[in-house]
Amino acid sequence: MVPAITPAQQSTAEPGILGSSLPAALLATKPATEGSGSVAGTVLDISGASVAGAEVSLLPRDGTQPHTMASGAGGEFNFIEILPGSYFVMVNAKGFAVFTSAEFVVAALQAYEVPNISLSLAATSMEVTVHPTDVIAAEQIRAEEKQRLVGILPDFYTSYVNDAAPLTWKQKFSLATRGTFDPIAMVGVGVAAGIEQANNSFPGYGQGAEGYGKRFAAKFADGRSSDYLTHAIFPTLLHQDPRYYYQGSGTVKSRLLHAIGSAFFTRGDSGRTEPNYSYVLGDMCSGALSNLYYPQANRGVHLVFSNAAVGLAGRVGGNILREFLPKH
Repeated sequence: MVPAITPAQQSTAEPGILGSSLPAALLATKPATEGSGSVAGTVLDISGASVAGAEVSLLPRDGTQPHTMASGAGGEFNFIEILPGSYFVMVNAKGFAVFTSAEFVVAALQAYEVPNISLSLAATSMEVTVHPTDVIAAEQIRAEEKQRLVGILPDFYTSYVNDAAPLTWKQKFSLATRGTFDPIAMVGVGVAAGIEQANNSFPGYGQGAEGYGKRFAAKFADGRSSDYLTHAIFPTLLHQDPRYYYQGSGTVKSRLLHAIGSAFFTRGDSGRTEPNYSYVLGDMCSGALSNLYYPQANRGVHLVFSNAAVGLAGRVGGNILREFLPKH
């Protein structure tokens, strides 16, 4: 006889030992991938009857791709080859309220059994909080990184969700990296350098391939420093949101004022409207850094303010395109 083990039990699988009331075939006592664990459980209703065909999702705490499967005839489920880390389980079944487990940690080679999965009948109207804020933000970023104006121009910093979750500092740097090194952004650098070459802007760089290379490097440095300073570094230090929030309704005048004003006012991580110090300080600092690599004759305070003005003007123009170009 094998003594019963409580549902809350967490055990490290050992060959030949059945450490759960679930059938042996459902327990990953020896995961296929070395160092991985397993997560199992049984979906029941409030009467204790099993619920078959329920959608069971295993959601990593870090917001990476979830695992999903349907519960078996006896309500059982088993996720194998699970990497060590923090997880929670969400269960969706027709006619029942959504169930979300408490967060739990799976260790290497551990066979974890999720306790007390009991579904209650769905209410006519209910609100369920499923994900932590940073997980919701990660999902919203994944959607934003697919956005492009006219199918070409990167539009990663436009939020169509008015109450979007605030970004963590890691997410701000990740989004800045994704946007600033997008291939289309690199094409833009090349075009801008070509225009300067044709106009002989900054003659100290000279002409020919060498002159074009210097102009390209300068425009590349201008854009990367501006992007990181305005979208990641200062928003992290000042707890501000670097995204543009699409209005999409109202008169043309109100939408135009919203687009222009967003270059000077932004939303803080707390949700309050604040002066957009991140953009102003970021563009000023980026302009100051340009004194390190522009020709000697063009350096000085005027270079700082001219580059900062160009940066702010570019943001105003970009916001107007974000507001009126897409049909969202």
